[in-house]
Amino acid sequence: MTFLFDIGRVLLDFDFESSLKKLLPLNALDGDHRLLRLLDRKDDFESGNIAVNDYIDWALEILGSDATQAEFCEAWQHIFTPNPPMWDCVRKLAAGGHRLILFSNTNAIHCPWIFEQFPGFSVFDGQVLSFEVGSVKPEPPIYQAAIDSWKLIPQDTLYIDDLPANIETGRRFGFRCWQYEMANHADFENWLAREINLSLSPTP
Repeated sequence: MTFLFDIGRVLLDFDFESSLKKLLPLNALDGDHRLLRLLDRKDDFESGNIAVNDYIDWALEILGSDATQAEFCEAWQHIFTPNPPMWDCVRKLAAGGHRLILFSNTNAIHCPWIFEQFPGFSVFDGQVLSFEVGSVKPEPPIYQAAIDSWKLIPQDTLYIDDLPANIETGRRFGFRCWQYEMANHADFENWLAREINLSLSPTP
């Protein structure tokens, strides 16, 4: 069986604001507004439409920061914490011989850095990443790219994501979907057990 896993708020929790606030000038009175402007343009960056250096330079200007590009990258990267229950599940699925594919909106500052920082990603068979494909979820092209790249059969593919819009597009493509909530991991485990048992049941 094939699994498509989102990264953010599924495998890794994240907090952009706390990390990026460290780059703001001490006298910034509109820091939250500056951060909002920065993150509002994140989809363009994660779709690969903005070069890394161009995005960093623009972001530092918006923040009014005198940080270097390297310091920005460090703040941008150090936003993640692992979600242990999901990683336990991923390791069991990998040990069971299932095919695991990352399917995520992300960018060239986070990848491949997170793969080096969190070695557990080595159990995945591959990835479909927005900045490489040129499309972000929930846009249909990235879903089609996943199907084409990995020869997916949607009705035999389980897709886990935390965002309702992404799940909605996944369902339109025929994937078997679960909208994941970190606070309700047990619900996911119950769904997963049912889906795997369904797949293993003989066809009448």
